[in-house]
Amino acid sequence: MGINIKNIDNHTSTSKQVEKNDSKSILAILNQDISFNSNFPDKKKEQFYSEISLLLAAGTDIKTALELIVDETEKEKDKKLLEGIKNDIINGLSFSEALQKTGKFTDYEFYSIKVGEESSRVDVVLSDLSIYFKRKIDQKRKLSSALSYPIVLLATALGMVVFLLKFLVPMFQDIFKSFNKELPGITQFVIDASETIGDYFLLILLLIAGTFVFVYLNRKKVWFKTITANLVLRIPIIGDITKKIYLTRFCHSMNLLISTRNPLLNSIQLVIKMIDYQPIQVALEQVERDIMNGKLLNESMRQFPIFPKKMTSLIKVAEEVNKLDAIFKNLDEQYSKELEHQSEMFGKLLEPFVILFISVIVGFIVIAMYIPMMEINTGLF
Repeated sequence: MGINIKNIDNHTSTSKQVEKNDSKSILAILNQDISFNSNFPDKKKEQFYSEISLLLAAGTDIKTALELIVDETEKEKDKKLLEGIKNDIINGLSFSEALQKTGKFTDYEFYSIKVGEESSRVDVVLSDLSIYFKRKIDQKRKLSSALSYPIVLLATALGMVVFLLKFLVPMFQDIFKSFNKELPGITQFVIDASETIGDYFLLILLLIAGTFVFVYLNRKKVWFKTITANLVLRIPIIGDITKKIYLTRFCHSMNLLISTRNPLLNSIQLVIKMIDYQPIQVALEQVERDIMNGKLLNESMRQFPIFPKKMTSLIKVAEEVNKLDAIFKNLDEQYSKELEHQSEMFGKLLEPFVILFISVIVGFIVIAMYIPMMEINTGLF
């Protein structure tokens, strides 16, 4: 970390005397983070929360902590954002409200920090958010590492197939016409596919582009989230990985809220707003109503398949011994490890499958084109 705690005086008036040369590197790493995200990138958030929690734990007030970070921020866009947060706090807004006002931070962050402010444990919550984003970045990197090569291979394969059908097959088709003979079924099938792609190539491109635009415009609508979530959950392996990602976030959020002495019902209400995943949100809305009517948490969760039986059984034990925060913490760590293992294995299994898929498709087209040529050479055509 860039800030040296020994150089920070607990008194606000002397905290600005920290030498910039000793603290120059706080956001240096952040500024090297390249992101095409219009919001504050996760890498910068992880570093921001880590540094500000460190300063608050050392006794620095929030205003002075932001001043220190602003002073050493080199990127003008980031400096402007952080200065805006600092000025909003000076003008009377809370830290959580100042973050929300920027539009660069999620509901998860806003409600987490709000809970920390209400429980006087902001430094703990900020440290937890730093861990949350670090884990999120690690998960993204591992998933990207596991999926990038197979995706590149698949995209290359599709491009190759389109090239063969649109440009190579028509060349063979002109040769076959000169034979004035009936073609084998497999060859005729490939030629028909080639003609279809040639006739409707622009329409296919427009349909693909239209699909992307449709998804982009509707991605935040409830009905779209519900349909896509249910479809993804039905896909083998991918559905299980997606489910574990959001179960990890659910357990992490519950651990954070309950450990800060937040009432269970209030924690459920906050998690609904913090986790943007329709199956869990719908389930928790019913869980909230059930708890208000006197049901235990585990009893209500059992009726929803999104929550594994193992989870509800452990929660039942935790409710009996009043250790819900500890159980959610353990579940969070367990699902994180399982997610890491599954992502790695999925990547390793996907690569040979994609290679086999490419080989079969390309081989099918090549064989279909050469069967008539072979028959000519053997005198059968």
